[in-house]
Amino acid sequence: MLPLTDLRTKAMFASRAAVLKAMAHPSRLFILDRLSQREHCVQELTELIGADISTVSKHLAVLRNAGIVSDDKRGQQVWYSLRVPCVLRFFDCVETVLQGRG
Repeated sequence: MLPLTDLRTKAMFASRAAVLKAMAHPSRLFILDRLSQREHCVQELTELIGADISTVSKHLAVLRNAGIVSDDKRGQQVWYSLRVPCVLRFFDCVETVLQGRG
């Protein structure tokens, strides 16, 4: 593997960090958990999280821009689903780390 000073290597790790950064918020992790069960509209997620619609929409935009979720506008509502369900395997890894700490 090339050193981190290599531009392509640096770009690859920066892209990976951007995906992780997009998930690095409790509300976004909760959203991903809910979307792992089924698609949800913004209003449903707003009720589940207990935040205002603009805050939830911003969280969803971060996840969408990172390529983790996709959206589908149906009439007045926007529905979200997991674009890459493999992200859930990451949660299993995180749980393993947490169990090993105690």
